Amino acid sequence: MSIDGTTTVFLAVLLVLAVTVLLAVLWPRVRVLARIALVVAVLLSLTSASLLELNRLTETYPSWDELAGSTAAPAPRVARPGHGRLESYQVPGPASGMNERMTVYLPAAYFTPEGAKLRFPVIEALHGYPGTPEAWVRRLNIVDHLDREIAAGRMAPTVVLLPHQTPDRLLDTECLNLPGKAQAETYVAQDVPDWARTHLRVRTDAAAWGLTGYSAGGYCAMNLALKHPDRYSAAASLSGYADPGIKVGDESEKTTNNIAWRLRHLPQPRVALWIGWAADDHGASRGSREVAGLVRPPLTVTTAVIPQGGHSHTTWRAMEAPAFDWLSAHLARPA
Repeated sequence: MSIDGTTTVFLAVLLVLAVTVLLAVLWPRVRVLARIALVVAVLLSLTSASLLELNRLTETYPSWDELAGSTAAPAPRVARPGHGRLESYQVPGPASGMNERMTVYLPAAYFTPEGAKLRFPVIEALHGYPGTPEAWVRRLNIVDHLDREIAAGRMAPTVVLLPHQTPDRLLDTECLNLPGKAQAETYVAQDVPDWARTHLRVRTDAAAWGLTGYSAGGYCAMNLALKHPDRYSAAASLSGYADPGIKVGDESEKTTNNIAWRLRHLPQPRVALWIGWAADDHGASRGSREVAGLVRPPLTVTTAVIPQGGHSHTTWRAMEAPAFDWLSAHLARPA
């Protein structure tokens, strides 16, 4: 039973009700110290249930092991014939100093005799904050989406990397290098690709590398693509923002790490952007529209808007397959 599952929260709520009923029944029959103990038990159970529900909504800790700080690898997903497989690897970052576990989607073609001779394009999929890569698997059903789009021919067989963007689940990095703290940009844009090129059968050229992300991860995807056009050729943002929404520590959230500022003041690189949002998600739609409106050649942009869904997994599930299809169309094929 996972820490962020609805069953866990439901059982916690039942415990609150049981302790509350016990308090009401025993109140006239017990002494002061016992009453105090029962009140404390009610408060503790209520607090625990609230924290579990908050964790479920924010995806801060997807498992009990994560909460305990364990770095043990999650159980591998058993692949069905003709379907992709999820693997988990420990990925050290010699340049960034970070060392995180990373989930990797390997397409079914990766394991065929023909695929053994190929190197595959790569997409890095970035999560929101709070959140972990597990949200892509459990909340956004990324494996089913990728399997379906690849099987239908709308997407080429592609390796998809799901890296952590922070060494501390409560530290929001926005995939940036924070002075004196996590060097997340270096990890995501340098260490992770370097590791993948060494340990996986993937293409090494920028034409075969792309980024995607939802919420904060959408900002990450656009920002990293604009800053590193020598490493990525396309990026897709699902409800992303024009700015990081945090204080970086060097004021760069107002300049070089502000996408709108970059597009206004710096040469625009030859990369392609896909920007999607829900019309009723006022924060993300405002930032996404601003970014799209500032794009000039050789940078290109495709936009997609759904009428409602807000800033939610419902919206991101609706945009997920179109974003991956678009990315695949803009990336080099397996070769």
